[in-house]
Amino acid sequence: MDLAYTQEEQEFRARLREWLAKVLPELPPKPSPDDWPGRRAYDLGWQRRLYDAGYAGLHWPVDAGGRGATPTQHLIFLEETERAGAPYVGANFVGLLHAGPTIAAEGTAGQRARWLPPVLRGDEVWCQGFSEPGAGSDLASLRTRAVRDGDAYVVTGSKIWTSHAEIADWCELLVRTDPAAPRHRGISWLAMPMDAPGVTVRPLRTLAGSTEFAEVFLDEVRVPVSHRVGEENDGWRVTMVTLSFERGTAFVGEVVACRRTLGELARAARANGRWDDPVLRRRLGRLHAEFGALWRLTQWNVSEAMGVPPVRAESRTRGSSPGGVPGAGGSVFKLAYSHARQELYDTAAEVLGADSLVLEEEWVRERLSSLSYTIAAGTSQIQRNIVAERILGLPKGR
Repeated sequence: MDLAYTQEEQEFRARLREWLAKVLPELPPKPSPDDWPGRRAYDLGWQRRLYDAGYAGLHWPVDAGGRGATPTQHLIFLEETERAGAPYVGANFVGLLHAGPTIAAEGTAGQRARWLPPVLRGDEVWCQGFSEPGAGSDLASLRTRAVRDGDAYVVTGSKIWTSHAEIADWCELLVRTDPAAPRHRGISWLAMPMDAPGVTVRPLRTLAGSTEFAEVFLDEVRVPVSHRVGEENDGWRVTMVTLSFERGTAFVGEVVACRRTLGELARAARANGRWDDPVLRRRLGRLHAEFGALWRLTQWNVSEAMGVPPVRAESRTRGSSPGGVPGAGGSVFKLAYSHARQELYDTAAEVLGADSLVLEEEWVRERLSSLSYTIAAGTSQIQRNIVAERILGLPKGR
């Protein structure tokens, strides 16, 4: 992408800054982290403001309800909203960053018309039903069954680490529709209503005390066949589309946030005398370089996922996307970002000392949360395998 801003892009930034300066002071107080109905209302309210102002789905294709903005405009939006301290996607993240883009890329016209507008308007929340107690990193081992019964699937099984299940309207659900097929070929991707009979949600408490994850138990839940995205038993391919978005573009706002956090740490070190430590200064400098490189990689991945025209298979570079979906570069980003984020908050503990041990402080919550990033959205070991096989062309391990 061209990193020089055009006059139109500079005007876009100015309009966005003006809008943010006007609307952010009007927001209600942010609810408690434990108040999930309040957080849902807060996050959906912010999404509605974005929608009314024309910023919702800024980078989504026009035929999916978005504005078809350029990659640079999308990145400007992320930069300016983060720098202004605007709310992030919050409870909307599965719908806006995973399920929505997947439906936009793989769904029928009717599915796109049904599910995408409510996501963009802030009317509905999605959760992700992928992992199971015995199928986390080895996702293809999932055992939740979906048996065809007329115009519906009857789903039985359980999911774990289901993000925002307790406040979700819909679930992007992976099920096994052909148990006799090879494990990667008997999976289907369904959109399941969370209020369907037979769905039971049990919240899980994290190390930080939060409950944004849950176990979901499915007891003969009927899901219409029309809610299947992609063909029956082609769900693994559709899942790879979802995971490409999750790893390639879903963390872009967080990179900006981490760069801001790094600046706050540098100022704190100057204020408390830690800046005199040359080892700490080198560590902060290296993190500054790492997050700068991650931002450039983010620009690459966003560009690849937005409007990159398809290329002929024989001319495509190894690991690249066929257009509209992030390629294996998302795994490079996910691997590097997960470890850089952990080091960032380890460094925060070093800079802040005892002040970083107060559980109510955001620093502590973020440090504890950072421990999960080498597991969430595919473990670092899985990402290394993807990089080795799909980018470097190394043979698969036996």
